[in-house]
Amino acid sequence: MTRERIKSALESLLFVWGDPLEAKTAAELFNISAQEMTEIMRELASDYEMRRSGLVIREIDRAFQLATDPENDDFITRLCTPVREKRLSQAALETLAIVAYRQPVTRTEIDQIRGIKSERVLDGLIKRELVEEKGRSSAIGRPMLYGTTRNFLALFGFESLKDLPPIEDVDSLLQDPDQLTIPMDAFEAFGGELEKEGQ
Repeated sequence: MTRERIKSALESLLFVWGDPLEAKTAAELFNISAQEMTEIMRELASDYEMRRSGLVIREIDRAFQLATDPENDDFITRLCTPVREKRLSQAALETLAIVAYRQPVTRTEIDQIRGIKSERVLDGLIKRELVEEKGRSSAIGRPMLYGTTRNFLALFGFESLKDLPPIEDVDSLLQDPDQLTIPMDAFEAFGGELEKEGQ
């Protein structure tokens, strides 16, 4: 199968799949390596960019997703029926930022940073597939560890965790929670259509 035929098939797959499609999964369909599939996906993304298409291919943690060009958001908003905007509550935003920057992190560590119990908020983030379990800590009691999901990356427009807004010293978050104002400001800029969580 030629490279152009693979790219044509990939366009159909990305359109139908909707969610980020892992390069490894796509590669198995064409009996090629994941590395070669990644190169083809990136080439296809470049093709879209060169012809200034209204669609773009986003790379998210070794997976690819077909999406609309952000420059056309205003037109899409005008066409679609307005919906009530829902944003992350401050409590959910704080908890999500702590998980993102400290992961893998335990619920106790999250509670220590926030100074308040976070079980309910954390459960809400897990339900919305922004946070997931990442195994257990080797500490006494082997508490559960939490980290962000691929859905988190997609929602906030990150290709990988390396794209998180930088802070000077992640470890010092436990000693100085006020530093959260830095990532919080960055996270607020992204927003998101999520139901509010209680404290």
